[in-house]
Amino acid sequence: MVYQRVKQPKISDVIMAQLEDMVLEGTLKPGQKLPAERELAKQFEVSRPSLREAIQKLAAKGVLVSRQGGGTYVSEELGRAFSDPLLELFQTHPEAQYDLLEFRHALEGVSAYYAALRSTPADKEHIRARYDALQMFHDRKEFDKEVYADVDFHLAIAESTHNMVLLHMMRALFSLLRQHIWENLKDVYPKSEMRSKIHEQHTLLLDAIVAGEPENARKAAHDHLAYVEEALLEQGKENTRIKRALRRTDVTAL
Repeated sequence: MVYQRVKQPKISDVIMAQLEDMVLEGTLKPGQKLPAERELAKQFEVSRPSLREAIQKLAAKGVLVSRQGGGTYVSEELGRAFSDPLLELFQTHPEAQYDLLEFRHALEGVSAYYAALRSTPADKEHIRARYDALQMFHDRKEFDKEVYADVDFHLAIAESTHNMVLLHMMRALFSLLRQHIWENLKDVYPKSEMRSKIHEQHTLLLDAIVAGEPENARKAAHDHLAYVEEALLEQGKENTRIKRALRRTDVTAL
């Protein structure tokens, strides 16, 4: 029997694989700056030339971006599955908004389920911190900041699923999701009863995840989005009635 010689992997390839794992699991986020070369080499307990070679390989693959005199960053292009023209189409076609809401039903229901099932104490603390920020802006009635905090809250839940595909799908949708939430809530939030109801639903979602109740978490996510859809439909009808009234006023004025 002939045995093949086992080849030892290059140190740079081992480092590269570890950095790729960190990107996939969400430890390193798009746009995040890596620690200085000296510090990173110390953390990995490798030589700086080996680390430099690994970074060059990842830069060639488009995972990292090195800026002259400015350090090395995770590429912001990672996960950008939606181009700007497509984003504009979603924003300008009302029916696409409801299609996106349907997609969120599926994606965020699964996300809430697995977050309740798998989240660690540290994950739950992170979700609660995002919720507390949302609560703060809600109390202050700082609408613009509340929209951003809303997105961060939902993304924190996705991070807690420990499902890399689900996490990166949510991150890929980040810009679209943020715009979608803004479009959803800009007419709904000024109405205090609707705004309070939406915030109560976020609380129920948080409580189910922290309590480790997957089915309740999924139901809370679905109930939340179903209410948003209902509010949007009602708002659409109200906008139509306002436009009709304005048209009648314009005709009477002629």
